[in-house]
Amino acid sequence: MELIRPDTQIDFMGQSRLLGTISVVLVVVFLAIMMFRGFNLGIEFAGGTLVHIALPEEAANVGEGVLRGAMSDLGHPKATIVRFGAAEEREFRITVPQSEEEQKELSLGILDGLTEKLGVPVKMEATESIGPRVGEEMRRAGFGSVALACFLILIYVWFRFDLRYAPGAVLALLHDVIITAGIFALFQLEFNLQVLAALLVVIGYSLNDTIVIYDRIRENLEIRGTTHLEEVVNQSINQTLSRTLLTSMTTLIVVLALLLLGGPVVRDFALALTIGVTVGTYSTVYVASALLVLLERYWGGKTPATVSS
Repeated sequence: MELIRPDTQIDFMGQSRLLGTISVVLVVVFLAIMMFRGFNLGIEFAGGTLVHIALPEEAANVGEGVLRGAMSDLGHPKATIVRFGAAEEREFRITVPQSEEEQKELSLGILDGLTEKLGVPVKMEATESIGPRVGEEMRRAGFGSVALACFLILIYVWFRFDLRYAPGAVLALLHDVIITAGIFALFQLEFNLQVLAALLVVIGYSLNDTIVIYDRIRENLEIRGTTHLEEVVNQSINQTLSRTLLTSMTTLIVVLALLLLGGPVVRDFALALTIGVTVGTYSTVYVASALLVLLERYWGGKTPATVSS
């Protein structure tokens, strides 16, 4: 099945300078946001306690606002309240920055305090507590895994293709990760293990798309050489455009279904994937391929080596 004919002649590289400049500006802006505003870290990274509660039928009028006021009265003004499931289920997830390690029987204190404040029996469905030291270790390990993945991909692309291919592939991945994570920092969405896992998935997805285009570029360079490199890159992108769009659309259908219908359990994961897949499709063309053209102009010389896959 082909959405777009392979002999289409869209001039992608003609727009690469403008869109590349926009990408650089976005990356710088999101890096600044991450540095100066920071992330709204989940308890896995920041430490804290999560209490999943269920309210009885007589508390049908109790919502996030009422619970937030009750938690403030209990000495937890920074508590985060999220409704869990449908409204009629009356279930909520309450997150506080303190941990059981710092305050003994914290979750039981919250449960008893809410029961007293609301005047109805509050049932605890689940609780989770992570100390600040463990959270720091998980945060270091999580972000380290992203850095390691990018480094290993640099080595892989270098050996599979040529050194001139590798920087574009890795910078495209960093572009996707920075923009996706930056959006979470900008809107102070919770950055947790689900989001980190989604970033690793985005890295794999974006790399796969880049490898397909790089393979076609390499094949066409063997025939035409680098004299008209921009034309070769445009031809290669057009030849694989149908496959790129089909892959992106089918992936987005799945992640959008998770985002809209999956509920709060997978919402963070699905949102990060939605952003990452969209940005990753763009970066494959206007970051990875465009940087290959720039590096070839800089290095010049013969056609990049054709290492077998």
